[in-house]
Amino acid sequence: MDFSKIISVSGKPGLFEILSQTKTGVIVKSLLDGKRMPITATHNVSLLENIAIYTYSEEIPLAQVFKNIADKEDGKEAISHKESANTLTSYFSEVLPDYDDERVYTSNIKKVIQWYNILVKAEFDFATSLKEETNSEEE
Repeated sequence: MDFSKIISVSGKPGLFEILSQTKTGVIVKSLLDGKRMPITATHNVSLLENIAIYTYSEEIPLAQVFKNIADKEDGKEAISHKESANTLTSYFSEVLPDYDDERVYTSNIKKVIQWYNILVKAEFDFATSLKEETNSEEE
């Protein structure tokens, strides 16, 4: 599974892997249940590789944040995204100590943790995703 092909679709739960392109959009597979479906241009889609988290000094790519969580949790699932706001923010500050708490809301933290747990269940390899990201930045 390639990190550059993982997307979030607004209004639809979970994450999706892009399988192929069509004239009107893309065919995706849900990482939650494995169902395939078309996503058209009318859907609001976000590529996970284009998402970054604000810190006080720079923006950290989401792949790096996932790698930090994976290192902390030894590749296993993180805490539930349904924990209290205080628990989520203290957990996130352990993973990304320098994150900008004025621009990164609890809802953002919930989403990051939820996505991480979905990727863990889908047996995503976070070590290779970060290598791909750094290789593409060096080119």
